[in-house]
Amino acid sequence: MSYILVLYYSRFGATAEMARHVGRGVEAGGLQARLRTVPAVSTVCEATEDSVPASGAPYADEDDLRGCAGLALGSPTRFGNMAAPMKYFLDGTSSLWLSGAISGKPAGVFTSTSSLHGGQEATLLTMMIPLLHHGMLLMGLPYTEGDLLHTRSGGTPYGPSHLAGPDSALPVTDEEKRLCLALGRRLAETATALSRRPG
Repeated sequence: MSYILVLYYSRFGATAEMARHVGRGVEAGGLQARLRTVPAVSTVCEATEDSVPASGAPYADEDDLRGCAGLALGSPTRFGNMAAPMKYFLDGTSSLWLSGAISGKPAGVFTSTSSLHGGQEATLLTMMIPLLHHGMLLMGLPYTEGDLLHTRSGGTPYGPSHLAGPDSALPVTDEEKRLCLALGRRLAETATALSRRPG
């Protein structure tokens, strides 16, 4: 069965929760959602992560990307950019880039920040750059999603976002959940439509 890879890094749990809602949207759109995460990076050269995380989704590998029908990429914001673990993982996908393995597949991005103006849109835009290099078809959220006009927390046309608060304790709001669902559904429906193209 075709699947959308929901690939994320989460430090305090908000991005992981968003990933689960994106996954629900994927499944509402008719495809399987495959949730995967990436290990943390360390400034200590000898430090290594266990091969299987203690909790949450399994770690991603290149085969997860190679076999996907589409990609939802999520990361908390770090100074207006994706977190280092996600960047480190993407930096290791050169073989997929060389072969064009994920070129032409739909992709979208999502993020979480501790402050409302903490770089949500900058993070989403910079997360798109490696996906463009891979030749993916980027998807955002249209303003036909009414929550974009009414949310007082996260939510952008570039992708779903979440305001976690300075202590990372604010729950994902109903509007933020619906926007995550919308992204997942759009990715699944687009991937399905692309698979039906003649030739």
